Amino acid sequence: MSSIQMPEAVLFDLDGTLFQTESLLIPVHRRVFQTLREEGLYPGETPPVERLLGSLGMLLEHIWEKVMPDGSPEARHRANELLLRYELEELEAGTGRLYPGVPETLRKLRDRGVRLFVASNGLEAYVKEVPRLRGVADLFEGFYSAGEYGTASKTELVRILLKERGIRSAWMVGDRSSDVEAGKGNGLFVVGCDYAGFRSEGELEGADAVVGSFDELDGLLSP
Repeated sequence: MSSIQMPEAVLFDLDGTLFQTESLLIPVHRRVFQTLREEGLYPGETPPVERLLGSLGMLLEHIWEKVMPDGSPEARHRANELLLRYELEELEAGTGRLYPGVPETLRKLRDRGVRLFVASNGLEAYVKEVPRLRGVADLFEGFYSAGEYGTASKTELVRILLKERGIRSAWMVGDRSSDVEAGKGNGLFVVGCDYAGFRSEGELEGADAVVGSFDELDGLLSP
């Protein structure tokens, strides 16, 4: 790949970019719906986990509308609570893994003076605990989540991050259309990640570069 100007900072999506989310969500999804049935909030069959994986990148309220369109507001609210609880329990138990090359590549970028951040539409505790429990939290300068900042879009979240941190040049790295929109909406160079396997066709249209594995990111940067 041809090299590109070194940015001051790189902003990463979490699910499907740094973290191999299906390795955690498959058992969590099963547990959430088992509990909803036990509590009498959702009598139906467990929806296919592919619906949940295909919704990653959305805000949580929109995720549950897609995953269980027939669910009540009470069921969706409870699903939110259970999702976070079970995600953290499973993470603590060792379930879920980063993509190959993530720790090594992040260290290379930081050693080259690049400031690293996470920008995710997820809940605050999840966005902070995944990096901590997988041993890479110390490589990041900050973690920004829709759950913490109450943002209605990733474009807004990234705008807040850039302003708070005084960043003038940055890359947005992610696997969903919301990442492309957030980057372009803030004048950033966008790198699309094409290795998660659960995005929709055409989601990375508009990205300035696309990588097929996380470690290709380092090769994009000029020496």
